[in-house]
Amino acid sequence: MADKIFVGRRKTSTARVILRSGSGNVTINDREFESFFPQLLSREDILAPLKLTQTIGNYDVFVNVKGGGTSGQAEAIRLGISRALIDINPEFRTVLKAQGFLSRDPRMVERKKYGRPKARKRFQFSKR
Repeated sequence: MADKIFVGRRKTSTARVILRSGSGNVTINDREFESFFPQLLSREDILAPLKLTQTIGNYDVFVNVKGGGTSGQAEAIRLGISRALIDINPEFRTVLKAQGFLSRDPRMVERKKYGRPKARKRFQFSKR
């Protein structure tokens, strides 16, 4: 059986997630989970859907993530894992949806406008 790839996005990050039955190993870009995300908060954010559905040791997670920073990548992976869990068991949907793990956060960085130093900041006004 071919593995299904589930996509999660956040800001400018894109994560492709594959869940296989296994012992609970998480591999991100062919690296160990702890070395790719040294911050505990990011690791907890990624494992939150697995903890919530009580499937933390049942699946091996393989992730390919690119773009953005650490927080965007972590939330993109979380969304991909949540979508994969729903494909495995549709009953997880109500639990994951209640926590907000299924909604793609649409907030992006606003583009810089011409004639301004940043997106909304203006240069100092001089009356004379």
